[in-house]
Amino acid sequence: MPRFRLAAVCLATAFFASCSQKEEVAPVTPPTQPPVTPPTTPVVPPLSVHLTMGNPSGAAADEALTTNFLLLKPQYALSYHRDRGIPNWVSWHLSASWLGSAARQDDFRADATLPTGWHRPGSSSYSGSGFDRGHNCPSADRTATVADNSATFLMSNMIPQAPRNNQQTWNNLEGYCRTLVGQGHELYVIMGQYGTGGTGANGYKTSVDAGRVTVPKRIWKVIVVLPVGDDDLTRVNSATRVIAVDTPNENTVSTTWGSYRTSVDAIEAATGYDLLSAVSPAVQEVLEARVDSGPVQ
Repeated sequence: MPRFRLAAVCLATAFFASCSQKEEVAPVTPPTQPPVTPPTTPVVPPLSVHLTMGNPSGAAADEALTTNFLLLKPQYALSYHRDRGIPNWVSWHLSASWLGSAARQDDFRADATLPTGWHRPGSSSYSGSGFDRGHNCPSADRTATVADNSATFLMSNMIPQAPRNNQQTWNNLEGYCRTLVGQGHELYVIMGQYGTGGTGANGYKTSVDAGRVTVPKRIWKVIVVLPVGDDDLTRVNSATRVIAVDTPNENTVSTTWGSYRTSVDAIEAATGYDLLSAVSPAVQEVLEARVDSGPVQ
């Protein structure tokens, strides 16, 4: 074979041998990904039974809300006003299960659950003022256990109340509420106050406790009356009985609470609250415009 052909064959053989060899490539390691954390579901506290009909002022457990601070007790819920030293309103459920044979505890005391640094009215804060330590959620509405009754004596559940108003007018209304329970009903009750200045046994005052507790001008209550049952909110309809009462905080007040009946709309206009806010708007419109004319005993 001629030399030049032999050389060509050798070159060709070398070329194809080189091209037939695969280039070794290092495996590619995928970038490390951070572990995926599954989204967490926020923990929402269960709605207090005492707020079934709504939160009238949108109160929240936020210390920045000094005039509308929410306190949730097992026995009732309330909105507290730090600067007035009294609750704006107190709301509670009343049924036969809350009533029993526990004695009245009379253990008036400061509420230690109020934020640190806030004035906490104590058992003697109203002493010598001529005003009673007037319960919002009554002692007699919480007699199933000693603990339940004792909870009503926290001063965060009190307002300076004219003795005649407290001991007769409101006492008569509270007794009628328990009569309704005995007749097979359950109630949702909201009690509150507004304005400044009342007349007690020692005359007119705007405050007690060295000016740290306001004496309210008016005291009101709204009562939703239902037959005993379940799913209470869904059972409120345009025929449901709602009793709204608004009295002056005066020692000359009539002992007949029925003469102070008014509409929920009127109380809302006076306070700026949205009462029965959890009830459907169409039903609210009917119930809140009506003035109760049912029995008073």
